[in-house]
Amino acid sequence: MNTIYLNGEFLPLAQACISVQDRGFIFGDGVYEVIPVYDGKFFRLSQHLQRLAHSLEKIHLANPLTQAQWETILGELVERNGGGNQAVYLQITRGEAERTHHFPAKVTPTIFIRSNSFAIPTSAGVKAITLEDTRWSHCDIKSIALLSSVLLRQQAVEADATESILIRQGQVTEGAATNVFIILEGIAITPPKSQFILAGITRELILELMQEVELPCREEPITKSQLRYAEEIWITSSTREVSPVTNLDGQMVGHGQPGQLYTKVYSLFQNYKQRVFHG
Repeated sequence: MNTIYLNGEFLPLAQACISVQDRGFIFGDGVYEVIPVYDGKFFRLSQHLQRLAHSLEKIHLANPLTQAQWETILGELVERNGGGNQAVYLQITRGEAERTHHFPAKVTPTIFIRSNSFAIPTSAGVKAITLEDTRWSHCDIKSIALLSSVLLRQQAVEADATESILIRQGQVTEGAATNVFIILEGIAITPPKSQFILAGITRELILELMQEVELPCREEPITKSQLRYAEEIWITSSTREVSPVTNLDGQMVGHGQPGQLYTKVYSLFQNYKQRVFHG
């Protein structure tokens, strides 16, 4: 996975250079996407590119490429890196300019794309902790300025947990790098989209799949108390897919094993991938 794409060129990672005056380096002025690839094929690429366009619009940065151009470049990068299972990281910054807080005029965006090998997650249960959501109020933008999320995830690591589930004013928002579902009285609930939540591609797919087979699910606020008493808790993301949380803050969730509804949804997700990629 040593070939990257930078500003119109495919080149070895070791040869890639970006100016120290790039606004991504100086200000974190940019956005990103992470797109899973299974057996050389992109998963929900259109949805990821739509979310990229949303993030760009939110930071007042014109999309530098058309969807067709993105698809061509991304496809070639995956092929150059050998196909198989990959996680493709795509980043766009406002570009190189003299350091000033306002947007510079006539600056060219920096486009950087690389990929890493992607190990398909298992259905094993994971540990999580709860923390106060200390991030900014524009979490619907997939910003590269991730220091708050990094600090929150690090606290999970130091607690021997996989994820931090975040609470803002008594309500669950999401994980440091995941979306959250809980099960109450057999119903799957996930917080509604807002400026405090990134609209996860996997989150949307889980809702779609459950609705298709008429499994009970809905989007509504989740209180910290509801999280504590949930029968099941799941976290979702493009590289994690859907994982069951079986231990929260040192306490067992449900029976301490992946729940019945999770097992059904995990199967739905895997079957969906088979349909999409193998017909």
